[in-house]
Amino acid sequence: MARTTRRTFLTQTAALAATALAPRARAQDFPAGKYVDMHTHLTHRWGAKAPLEVTGLLGWMDAHEVAQAIVLPLISPEAWDHAISADYVLEQTKDHRDRLVPFCSIDPRTIHLEAHQAKIDQLTKYRDAGAKGFGEHKPGVPIDHPGNIAVFKACAELGLPILFHLDNHRNMDAPGLPGLEKVLREVPDGVFIGHAQGWWASISGDVKQDEMEGYPSGPVAPGGAMDRLMDAYPNLYGDLSAGSGANAISRDKEFGREFMIRRQDRLFFGTDYLAPDQDVPQFALFDKLDLPAEVQTKIFQDNARQMLHL
Repeated sequence: MARTTRRTFLTQTAALAATALAPRARAQDFPAGKYVDMHTHLTHRWGAKAPLEVTGLLGWMDAHEVAQAIVLPLISPEAWDHAISADYVLEQTKDHRDRLVPFCSIDPRTIHLEAHQAKIDQLTKYRDAGAKGFGEHKPGVPIDHPGNIAVFKACAELGLPILFHLDNHRNMDAPGLPGLEKVLREVPDGVFIGHAQGWWASISGDVKQDEMEGYPSGPVAPGGAMDRLMDAYPNLYGDLSAGSGANAISRDKEFGREFMIRRQDRLFFGTDYLAPDQDVPQFALFDKLDLPAEVQTKIFQDNARQMLHL
């Protein structure tokens, strides 16, 4: 092992101190816009479905004050009606990395990726190509499936935040989210971002199994698993995208507003935009909540930029 000299030690210490004390990026250092969208997709044409290509996504972003968008692959057979590979996302975004931020994904059932080092090697290739995180993770297995936990440990080792979909068919769990809690215990160094019906239905303490596939209505009951787990695990975050995120906040607007204020450091604005002319309720909904300016700034922009080092 090479010997560390006093000069080398002092140089390294000064560099670390400079990094720690560096000012946060100024607003003018980022593309113009009010939002960083934690959840979008680029899709191919498939049957009668029109594709969402880069030009379409950028044009939609311009029209809705979205400065930057995280672009997520969908690789599992249960995830979408056709595969959107990590390689496709990385290739399509490569000329627009100031605005389009790619994630990567591997399915825990993939043959030849059983070994830990094989997962590390594949994810390292994606990270070195520009991937800032992992997801949308959407395989048809329980959230605490051994294959999932193995993938999550590899992501944690490489510093890739994990955005997971949870419902009754993908990353399945029971009311109270015991499977997710097992994951959080077994992968304490991972960073997890919850999304979809099962996750957002768990904002309420009275959620039933069938509601973890849908959009429950009515007042939110106290004792929801989301709040409990966020209290216990500081590495757990929430993605406000899709109908599930909008429904969780709008079903009980007083609770929803208080929840967003209480969890202002742990939530990300997102839409799940994936099709031309798609209806996106988040913009109008969050405007109506009249959130404090500092809460909007964190949820709409800063939390994503800080986590992903944009």
